[in-house]
Amino acid sequence: MNSIKKITPLGFPWQTSDPFIFCAYHEDLYPKGNEILGPDASLSDRNLGQDFTLKNGWRMYHGTRVPGFPSHPHCGFETVTIVQKGLVDHSDSMGAAGRFGNGDVQWMTAGKGVQHSEMFPLLNKEKENPFLLFQLWLNLPKVKKKVSPHFKMLWNENIPKIDFTDTNHYTTSITLIAGKLNNHTAPAPAPDSWAAIPSNNILIATIVMDANATYTLPKTIANTNSSIYYFKGDQITSEEKIIKVGHRIELNSLEDCTIINGTVESHFLILQGKPINEPVVQHGPFVANTHEEIHNAIQEYQKTKYGGWPWPHVDHVHAEEKGRFALYPDGNLEEP
Repeated sequence: MNSIKKITPLGFPWQTSDPFIFCAYHEDLYPKGNEILGPDASLSDRNLGQDFTLKNGWRMYHGTRVPGFPSHPHCGFETVTIVQKGLVDHSDSMGAAGRFGNGDVQWMTAGKGVQHSEMFPLLNKEKENPFLLFQLWLNLPKVKKKVSPHFKMLWNENIPKIDFTDTNHYTTSITLIAGKLNNHTAPAPAPDSWAAIPSNNILIATIVMDANATYTLPKTIANTNSSIYYFKGDQITSEEKIIKVGHRIELNSLEDCTIINGTVESHFLILQGKPINEPVVQHGPFVANTHEEIHNAIQEYQKTKYGGWPWPHVDHVHAEEKGRFALYPDGNLEEP
């Protein structure tokens, strides 16, 4: 039996399978920063507020002074934000905050509703500020859709890094963000997550393969959706198929999948999990099981703003001198 079920080009956002809703991938080569932690470059020719076109190698997204996503609501699902390069400043309607990046991951359960902002401060004023981020939307089952909002940090120092060396001495390096792989276990996810139940078989990992390396992703259990996203490199070979970069590979979970890399380093994201198998109705940042629930969620947000916005600006960034930190709603401060 073949390990590959389907190969499709990557779009924007990346298409996913239940229990994931989608994956956003952002890579920007930001210029030097200015005194307000925005780009030290003219913004006059950009569609500020909706700048999603890659111009000069970077975008402002919804930001008007600093790149990123000013305050916006989420409801009914989780965000898993993987920052491989650069920094993210988090602020939310619970009064929580953080600065994380360069290998850190934030796991946020929106549950019954939260507002947050995600800004990308450009702290380096002497050279460019490279940035690479994935944000996964992981669905919540109906019984968890109204849990209280929660976030936790998976600091880079605590995330397992696993190196495999093949018979030709080439290396494949895996960063294990969620789940288990080859007897290694990732840090615990948020407590109300679908991923918090081991039998749901969630796996989130990034992979870097040396040129010419060979790696076999082991098979897992039945009733599991599993995909490899090939986002950087040139080409790989699997099951005698040549697969170019920029493709999603949907796998048969009951078969090992062997990848032979081409002549340049290749990068992948792996998403795996047991499907929730419930109806999904999405309206922007609101996710529910029925259209009536979506309507009610929007009304709730319009009425309460999910607790309001306790920060001075909708695009709030933290002080330039701040290091990586997480400030939780209970006042607990965490600094790795």
